[in-house]
Amino acid sequence: MKRHFRVWRGDASGGEIEDFDVEVNEGEVVLDVIHRLQATQTPDLACRWNCKAGKCGSCSMEINGKPRLGCMTRMSTFEEEETVTLTPLRTFPIIRDLVTDVSFNYEKARETPAFAPPPGVKPGDYRMQQIDVERSQEFRKCIECFLCQNTCHVVRDHEENKPAFSGPRYFIRAAELDMHPLDARADRKEYSQQHQGLGYCNITKCCTEVCPEHIKITDNAIIPMKERVVDRRYDPLVWLGRKIFRRDELDGAPAPATRDSGGASMAPSTSEGVTGVAAGLGSSGTRPPEAPAVNADGKLDVAELLSHQAGGPSPFGDDQEFPLRDGITYRHPTPEKD
Repeated sequence: MKRHFRVWRGDASGGEIEDFDVEVNEGEVVLDVIHRLQATQTPDLACRWNCKAGKCGSCSMEINGKPRLGCMTRMSTFEEEETVTLTPLRTFPIIRDLVTDVSFNYEKARETPAFAPPPGVKPGDYRMQQIDVERSQEFRKCIECFLCQNTCHVVRDHEENKPAFSGPRYFIRAAELDMHPLDARADRKEYSQQHQGLGYCNITKCCTEVCPEHIKITDNAIIPMKERVVDRRYDPLVWLGRKIFRRDELDGAPAPATRDSGGASMAPSTSEGVTGVAAGLGSSGTRPPEAPAVNADGKLDVAELLSHQAGGPSPFGDDQEFPLRDGITYRHPTPEKD
């Protein structure tokens, strides 16, 4: 059927909305329609794209005013008589038509300190528990489409904030590295507060709403980072302790033991300000066993692999179920019989 499109055409000097009537077939996405426009009506229409599979983040644009990926927005989501309006990302300078200059994000990426392993640990000797992998796995799904950067009103509405504000994309990068047990770089919390402008964010969750990978940017990255900064900077007990003790004594002192809901003593958490599943605790508040020792050859004992403990708690909640075919069971071996 024929559908009506309105596409912004122009460059940095100015432009205007142009109207097009274009054929749309069943099952197509917005990027398919843009390609048909280029092939039939306006060959000079500029649009950035690469994979057409929702994994490169190149075809970011605003569709009817909402930041989306052109390759992941199906035409079936619009009403048959609805006009579809395509405009470039408003936060970044326009190059031409639907293509914007997103170099701001790469500049912020270069400013973010990279992962640094502990001194003396060689590549190939890194060891992580599964719970540590799951803790930050969500943030590594980012495809850098920069939709979250575009919709963040801190830079969208205030150009003057860009030098001091990195944006949600790099807050989750800082959170990921802060949760990494092998990252020995300088304090990520202080860096986020001092250099990334974490305090500018007022957690409206607009970045989470537009993320095509459904990363909970605000709840799982920005808010925990803010809580850790507040604990360190404004908690009266921490403030008093830093006044009484030297910094090295305070940082080297073991954390006090805590107790779960049943009164049992738990091991202290090494992640400041982190609670619940993010700290490696299950729904009952208990902590899974410590990681078994690694042999000189870098491998675990077979006995450890046959442990009755399945592993750390799932970050998706204890009620998460996985679809298994009928008749399939998973039996944990018991040390007495196996």
